[in-house]
Amino acid sequence: MIQLRVPGGLIEAKYLKVIQEIAERWGDGTFHMGMRQTLNAPGIKFENVEAVNTYLEEYIKEVDVEMCGVDMDVTKAGYPTIGARNIMACIGNSHCVKANINTWELARKLEKQIFPSHYHIKLAIAGCPNDCAKGHFNDFGIIGVTKPIYVKDRCIGCGRCVKVCDHAATRVLKLENHRIVKDSCCCVGCGECVEACPSSAWVRPEEKLFRVIIGGRTGKQYPRMGKMFLNWVTEDVILQVIGNWQKFSANVLHHKPMYIHGGHLIDRAGYQKFKELMLDGVELNPEAQVAQRILWAETEYRANINVKPMSQHPSPGEVYTLEKPFNYGGGH
Repeated sequence: MIQLRVPGGLIEAKYLKVIQEIAERWGDGTFHMGMRQTLNAPGIKFENVEAVNTYLEEYIKEVDVEMCGVDMDVTKAGYPTIGARNIMACIGNSHCVKANINTWELARKLEKQIFPSHYHIKLAIAGCPNDCAKGHFNDFGIIGVTKPIYVKDRCIGCGRCVKVCDHAATRVLKLENHRIVKDSCCCVGCGECVEACPSSAWVRPEEKLFRVIIGGRTGKQYPRMGKMFLNWVTEDVILQVIGNWQKFSANVLHHKPMYIHGGHLIDRAGYQKFKELMLDGVELNPEAQVAQRILWAETEYRANINVKPMSQHPSPGEVYTLEKPFNYGGGH
């Protein structure tokens, strides 16, 4: 089966003819929408792989190089690597009224950060904390969040934002003397109040902010939901952090790429080492927050599955010493 990358799950409709041609000429005539939003053609025989790769040359050039700006040579040999999986994304604010960010634009920027690479990474982008892209079950889940601004002179005291926050979010709003009082510490950044307000008393700021979830995974041994690594960070921070993934992976795997979930690499290295390597050289924006520690909660299909002889414990990676203190920024 051949898989075509679709960064962010959005491309021009004309490319559907590409997968149709492959499926009908070299495949079994069927088409599968991949679980990671790839375009898949099952049933391709080994002797036809070379012809399919040659046919894909123009698609790879137009989608990855021209659309996403990926720095790579395109040849008739097809994709140079399968290490970095296709970046998934919901439709984002180009269509969804609940979304805080343009997901596919960010996906295209991140594509050139992770591809091509022999190091495995699964990344999903969600436009809001509803997380329709299932970022909580990826190596990295990037979620668009917002810090709505309350314009009290516009407020008519109807309480609709309070009701929607109680029903759909984290109950941080209350109505006192016909004005809204907010418990900012627990706001999830969804923006439901903005959508609910009939007088535009809540507005989204121009600055786009993000939450980063790490270490989520499925699997046959110990699946788990990811945990929050970063909160209220800017796009620049996202790009810098993801840009450090290959360095982190190479360190833990001793520069020998292999298929392994990012969560397993974090477990091998330990969260503190992961945090140091991923934030190396990254200047955080003033409102950014970083997890001090992470307490994972796994589903163990076999009791004590992680208890084993020391000889079977994987390496935590190479010794790593920062040459210079990295700048957390914002007073951190």
